[in-house]
Amino acid sequence: MGWNISHGTDRNSEYRRSYTQISNLGQHLAHVLSAADWRSIQYLFNRRSGDPFTVAAAEADRIAALLYQAANHRLMPADWAEDVQLLADAADRAAAAGESWTWR
Repeated sequence: MGWNISHGTDRNSEYRRSYTQISNLGQHLAHVLSAADWRSIQYLFNRRSGDPFTVAAAEADRIAALLYQAANHRLMPADWAEDVQLLADAADRAAAAGESWTWR
């Protein structure tokens, strides 16, 4: 089981990762973002359930900016930076389209 996140690049226009991968990605983000920035997005990565949720387009835009910043941080491992970049791209596409960013 895992997350199917809208506005990705697979054939279903999704970014798909397991719950564990998203949780681990969050741990890397926590190490490279400021405490305030991390707190503002940790709800995406520390979910207690797999219940679907949506993020408003304006919020997705803000999150994309933070994810791009994290992807380019010198302490972000290259393999994780690639995943952060893909997730940021998905958030950015949702924001640019004025659509909700959906995690299901």
